[in-house]
Amino acid sequence: MLAHAQATSCTLPERINPPRSGSTPRPDQVRRMAITGYTLALSWTPQFCARADGYDMQCDPRIGRFGFVLHGLWPDGEGSQWPQFCAPAAPVSRDVIARNICMMPSIRLMQHQWAKHGTCMARTPEDYYHRARTVFEALKLPDMAYFAKQYRITAGDVAGAIARKNPGMRIEMVRVQTSDYGSLSEVWICLDKAFKPTRCPSGKAGVSLNARIVVRTHY
Repeated sequence: MLAHAQATSCTLPERINPPRSGSTPRPDQVRRMAITGYTLALSWTPQFCARADGYDMQCDPRIGRFGFVLHGLWPDGEGSQWPQFCAPAAPVSRDVIARNICMMPSIRLMQHQWAKHGTCMARTPEDYYHRARTVFEALKLPDMAYFAKQYRITAGDVAGAIARKNPGMRIEMVRVQTSDYGSLSEVWICLDKAFKPTRCPSGKAGVSLNARIVVRTHY
């Protein structure tokens, strides 16, 4: 299955079973703190599915053909800390799942992201995923098949291509994540408190822009 930058096809599952609210976080997992910005985290499906253990909706060709999908929209905090598990998390509804499944093709992940991150920046799952979808859909992404055909590419090549696609974005606003074997796994876009691209803080993780990487496009 060949993956483009975003979903080239997506079909709602025949059955949508809303998740349970999930386990209650431990007291030491709860962090309520001021939000200094956000991270839009995108997962590269071919690499995710190459490492997936067992069935996963994101890797099911009956559901869709995916490239980059939303891993999450994460509020950031001061320094290396971030807010998380800020309030009890109600189950994400069937309606919210149906509207967002092509952006985040995992019901389990949808519930987890709302519980861990969404509760710190929105009152309801509807509000959280509306904001995430607005930011995600505004992002322009390059055709990743080009990079898969190149003999040698770097994290900077990918980050630079994304930055050039989006007015006002610069390469230092993008972080590239790889697997243990140097394959592209995620891209993080750093955002300010108005959800506009901004320079990533020095502590934001990511491989060196000079690092050689591999881009899978089949899974």
